[in-house]
Amino acid sequence: MLPLSYAVRNLFRVPARCAQIILGAALVIALVMLAAALSNGMDAVLRSSGSDRNVIVLGSGSEESVERSEIGANVPGLLAASIPGIADVLGQTAVSGEIHYNGFLTPPAGQGEARQALFRGVTSSALLVHPDVRLLEGRFPRPGEAMIGRLAHHKLRLSPEAIRVGQAIRAGDTELTISGIFQAPGTVMEAEVWTDLGDMLAITQRDTLSCAVVRLGAASFDDVEIFTLQRLDLELVAMRESDYYAKLSAFYTPLRAMTWVTAILVAAGAIFGGLNTLYAAFSARIREMATLQAIGFKRPALLLSLLQESLLATMIGAFVAAFFALAVADGLTIPFSIGTFVIDISPGVLGIGLLGGLVLAFVGALPPAWTCLRPSLPVALRSS
Repeated sequence: MLPLSYAVRNLFRVPARCAQIILGAALVIALVMLAAALSNGMDAVLRSSGSDRNVIVLGSGSEESVERSEIGANVPGLLAASIPGIADVLGQTAVSGEIHYNGFLTPPAGQGEARQALFRGVTSSALLVHPDVRLLEGRFPRPGEAMIGRLAHHKLRLSPEAIRVGQAIRAGDTELTISGIFQAPGTVMEAEVWTDLGDMLAITQRDTLSCAVVRLGAASFDDVEIFTLQRLDLELVAMRESDYYAKLSAFYTPLRAMTWVTAILVAAGAIFGGLNTLYAAFSARIREMATLQAIGFKRPALLLSLLQESLLATMIGAFVAAFFALAVADGLTIPFSIGTFVIDISPGVLGIGLLGGLVLAFVGALPPAWTCLRPSLPVALRSS
């Protein structure tokens, strides 16, 4: 058995080639880590945005998009009056009528042109059904005002200073003053702009709501669903909020798959480049391997030594990739169509990168090593 020091010495024998192998491995592993983090981040924010205790009442046929839904403005009141057991907070029934609208927001003067934004028209009852919402500064919006999610500036591609409390923005032709900044950790709401429900009715020029959100207390989901089935005149459908966002998560599965496909294609190119480098490196050592066989070392021992070189280079690349991911990507906020999510380089993501590095070490080293050790001893000793 060859000592590990032999593999270490050979790896660093040609510094330029060593750097090429390590950086190629780091690129592949970093791509795998980022693909995993992007997929996990988007899935996590969508799944955590919905609560099992909340039921969304939508217009029939709009189960896949609350923005397309329309229900009567009287539905929240009917739900509160007709379903016993809805959560009660300080004497107020936890039913929130809301308008969800994807429209243009014009930032304060001098901050650029109109941007696509996610608006939510609400009343104070929204805080009863969305208890994760917390004001960081300012107050809940009154008529003529808007409350901004703390990550909305990423979605709007603005600096945080561009949408401070007290500044004026425009939603369509309506001017709104920013009254507060709120957080709702781990949910899509942090990328939204909340306005007074009456203002949103005027901005969207409609007299209907998008949905009513019911927070369950002693009542069950079946109680809400029975109400929607009995009131055929209202054309309603009930969905658990968690199920709604789970369906959205499934909708974005192809996008997450494309992220993996892109990472795999780029990684494949890097792997082939690494294979060429290892083929060149190992083919130049055919006579060296033959000499070691002549003095008594077996081919399995030589193969193990070559694999040790590859594994050492790949693990160094894995540490470089992990350092890059933690330093550059961890905590990075990524906007997407209905919100934002934060990249988390978690231990699980690092583990995926390490596993990918192990696979890369063996897949990248075995073909060149086999080519190096395949010639018979007399042929290998005569090789140039």
